[in-house]
Amino acid sequence: MSNIIQDKRAEYRAMFRSNVKHRLLVDKIMMVAIFVCVVTAITPLLWILGTLFYGGAEALSWEFLTKEPGAVGGGIPPAIGPAIQGTLIIIGLSSIIGIPIGVLSGIYLAEFGGSWFSKQIRFFTDVFMEFPSIVLGVFAFLTIVLILGHFSVWAGAFALSLIMFPIVARATEEALKMVPWNIREAGTALGLRKWIVTLRIVLPAAKNGIITGILLSVSRVGGETAPLIMTILGSSQFFSGFDSPMDALPLRIWRFSLQPYDEARLAGWGAALVLVITILAIHIGVRYWFMRRKKSTDMSSRLRKVGI
Repeated sequence: MSNIIQDKRAEYRAMFRSNVKHRLLVDKIMMVAIFVCVVTAITPLLWILGTLFYGGAEALSWEFLTKEPGAVGGGIPPAIGPAIQGTLIIIGLSSIIGIPIGVLSGIYLAEFGGSWFSKQIRFFTDVFMEFPSIVLGVFAFLTIVLILGHFSVWAGAFALSLIMFPIVARATEEALKMVPWNIREAGTALGLRKWIVTLRIVLPAAKNGIITGILLSVSRVGGETAPLIMTILGSSQFFSGFDSPMDALPLRIWRFSLQPYDEARLAGWGAALVLVITILAIHIGVRYWFMRRKKSTDMSSRLRKVGI
């Protein structure tokens, strides 16, 4: 009897060891596969950044970043000062228009979106998000530029906000849906109204997802060219008013690419590098600001707990 028990124990040990070896092997294979996928995803980004830096770093200088373009063909890369200024203005103005509309639309779809009307809004938001940007540029041209009789910054901001708000709306909706429902029930149990629970409890809990959607929309509109051709047209001078044409980095890159001069192509590479650096700076700045604010909030709550 003891021999049978010992044999069974030896058999179980062997099965356990083989099982462990199999799991370790599968674990190593999966780790290698994940590492390969990460490298595959990062390699194009590093390649693009390296190509931009290699092609455009030579053009970077203080005059290149701050002066007006001037004439092309003199052997010196034309400057992009008005384009940098215009890009920051058009991103900021379109964000002021598109982000509140997108966030409020996402709140409605997530918190009050059980009706037939909200389902239709969600459907048209998804369709609107896939619209070609040139179509939105033509729409802004027909509704604003032709009516006013001139190109303007308002028309460009309107066109870019049409691109921005569906992205923000869908990101806000999905972020709010990931907030546990018992948080809403806890607020309701305290006697709070639904809109107070949504704005004061649910929305801060979904803050990270909403910020990610906002930054994604900023990246999208920051590189759009077609809507700007139809709305702000472009200019070689610094900003002179919201009712006049204005330059932007995507427009300036496009114009440089059409010119046969070597210095224009070098300036195009430099402008592309500056555009990427600008978008990265916006991302890092927003993330850093919210992380710092979160740390200060956590510290103040800890101090209140200890009675300071």
